This record gives sequence, structure tokens and C-alpha cells, in this order.
Amino acid sequence: MNTREIHPKAAAMIKDLSSSWKLKFFFWRKLPSLLFWRVKLQHLNAERAVVSIPFIKKTQNPFRSIYFAAQAGAAEFSTGLLAILAIEGRAKVSMLVTELRCEFYKKASDTIVFECTQGNEVYDTVTKAIESNEGQKITMISEGKNAEGEVVTKVWFEWSFKLK
Repeated sequence: MNTREIHPKAAAMIKDLSSSWKLKFFFWRKLPSLLFWRVKLQHLNAERAVVSIPFIKKTQNPFRSIYFAAQAGAAEFSTGLLAILAIEGRAKVSMLVTELRCEFYKKASDTIVFECTQGNEVYDTVTKAIESNEGQKITMISEGKNAEGEVVTKVWFEWSFKLK
């Protein structure tokens, strides 16, 4: 985080997920649809996660664009990674998506790159959940852009965090 040190377990997770075979194993164990859709992790640190989803037969709908659920899956991964890093090594905290909203601005007919930059905010939300022993919520936004840098999709996820 900006002025915080990240937990060594979170740093190890960033390193592990930067390895393509460890990322594929993570998908296989936890999120097999992302493996099927060939989602790739482009960048990850404590503040920002960038994920891409290709326009391929497996992600395509009958209208020749990326299926909305595939886009939502990639977008969720970009927000969920930051949430996992905020929790990793700190406490046993459950996390759950409690609300989802999507807006589609353009046809997703090439690789879409989703980015979430709310690592500091989710860290603070998790800290509050740990310190107060009360459930906390945060709305995280992932913005999907095409190769031209145009916003194609914007997805809002409300994440809930609670000590186990």
C-alpha cells in the first residue's frame, strides 16, 4: 500500500501469480472458468490489478462479442485479487460479492483489459472489518478497455468482508 508494508504472504502471492503455471494452477483449483476463457493477469501489486480476456470462440456470444458473463468474470478477478491481497496473512476474513452492476458502452470484439485501482481502499475496508469485528462493505470498480483504449465495459462489485 502507499505508506504501508504489504504482508510477506501477500508479497509471496503476487510473486506466485506472476508465474504463468502457478496462475493456471490457481485458476484450475479456484476459478476454472477463467482458465477456460484464457484470462491473463497483466499486472498485480497491492494498489492495482490488470486482467485481460481475449476475444476467442470460448468467450464469444452469438453476436460476435465477448459474452457478458465472461467479461464480468474477468472484471471480478481484477477486484477480487486486490481483496485477497488485503486479507492475505492478516486474519481469517470471509469475502463475498453481494451486489453487481455492469454497463456496456461498446461492442467487446477484441481483447478487453480490465483494471481496478482500489487496493488502498479495500485494504482500509478489511482493516476496519478486522479491528471492529463487524462486517464491512466496499464497492469496487473494474473498467474494461479495448486495444484503442476506449472504455467498453464498467463493472461495479460490492464486496463484503467479515471476520470468520
